[in-house]
Amino acid sequence: MLSAGVVGPAATPSSRSDRYAAGIQSVARSRFGRATDFSFIRHGSAESRAYRHPMEARIPKLTRLVVLVSGNGSNTQAILDACATGELPAKVVAVVSNKSNAYALQRAANAGVPSVHVGRLEHEQRADYDARLTDIVAGFAPDLVVLAGWMRILTKDFLGWFPGRVVNLHPARPGELPGTHAIERAWQEALAGERTSTGVMVHLVPDEGVDNGPVLATQDVPILPDDTLDTLEARVHAVEHRLLVDTIRTLCEHPSQPDQTSRVNTETPA
Repeated sequence: MLSAGVVGPAATPSSRSDRYAAGIQSVARSRFGRATDFSFIRHGSAESRAYRHPMEARIPKLTRLVVLVSGNGSNTQAILDACATGELPAKVVAVVSNKSNAYALQRAANAGVPSVHVGRLEHEQRADYDARLTDIVAGFAPDLVVLAGWMRILTKDFLGWFPGRVVNLHPARPGELPGTHAIERAWQEALAGERTSTGVMVHLVPDEGVDNGPVLATQDVPILPDDTLDTLEARVHAVEHRLLVDTIRTLCEHPSQPDQTSRVNTETPA
């Protein structure tokens, strides 16, 4: 596992290309213990698109995914498994966590995927943390950044570098139960007779709003009369795994047309 603590605070490059190169250099230092010349890489530029090994022309391009996660990582595992079986035309190029003990990092290591802990430094401001996180994530050149249980609000200091490419999973229907502990809150409302179902949604993250970006897909999840919190959580997680993988697959197939993703799927699972 790499640790951004080795890298230290990010510098403030003068341009987007410089900043991207700095992220690559930071990852190189943390991985290899030395600076490596990646000056030929420019984010989104002709140089990076032109730098291809001849054999790459014969290999279908896989969408590059960076997964951000704060905990156990069952959704991360679903993505890793779908990539491994070919269900997703994608490759997880890094799993990043703000928690050093997140089991998702071990899941990544087990799959041979780089795992990076980016912890908050003492007295570090949110914007400074997000700038440092940007440098690390950009170093892996992702096509999509997937928030699969990422428990920090991201600021424009991060989101601004990946417009239209950050996707979040939330265990509730659009407009309901934003924030943490959504499944537990839904179950408590069901016990109080206030609801009989909840849901899962996948949405884009354009700004600092909490779980309220443009919806890509959603599915209802029933709350049964004899449900415990554990049984409801298991049912919601099963829907999360399927809906997240299905949505990522559609985004991989239509990378410049996020509106092609199935926006609403309210079919209740059997």
